This record gives sequence, C-alpha cells and structure tokens, in this order.
Amino acid sequence: MNRSTQALFEARARIVKALAHPTRLFIVDRLSKESTCVCELTRLVGADMSTVSKHLSVLKSAGIVSDEKRGLQVFYRLKTPCILNFFSCVEGVLKANASEQASLVR
Repeated sequence: MNRSTQALFEARARIVKALAHPTRLFIVDRLSKESTCVCELTRLVGADMSTVSKHLSVLKSAGIVSDEKRGLQVFYRLKTPCILNFFSCVEGVLKANASEQASLVR
C-alpha cells in the first residue's frame, strides 16, 4: 500500500472511530433533525455536560459536526449530512444479518 492510499484509509478510520460509540451515534441522529444546543443534548443523552462535550469534540474533530455560539449557548449541527447514507448502509447490514439468523433457526 502506498502512502497516499494508507493516508486515505487512516482518514476513513478516524471518521469511523468517531462514530463508534452509541452516544455519538445518538447525537448524530439528533443533529440530523435540527441543530441543538449542548444543554439540550445533555438532557437528551442523560449524561453530564462534560461527557457530552467530549463526545461533541470527537465528532467535531472528525469533521462530522460543527458548532455555532448563540449568545451564551453553543449549538451543534450536522456538518456532513451524507453521513446518514452510512447509517442506511449499517441498517442494511443489520437487516441482512437478522434475515440470515432467521433462516438458520428454521
């Protein structure tokens, strides 16, 4: 594998790693509907603000979300809505796996 190819796959891995947590998947799903302030995300997730902020920092570093300060609050939005295509693909894998498991039970 040449350097360029390796760099591409490392960049992809960073994005997939950023998504590899249930809370971050929930946050991305929520932000796909509307931009949301940290305080609301904290309430929805049910964790303390520092934990939610860390998750948001990981997503922001990966280029998945962006933030905007509005007065005293910080709102996050989905920067790359195409990430939802990835979720559709994951759902396809889940359905295929469920079908395969169901056929093994028969």
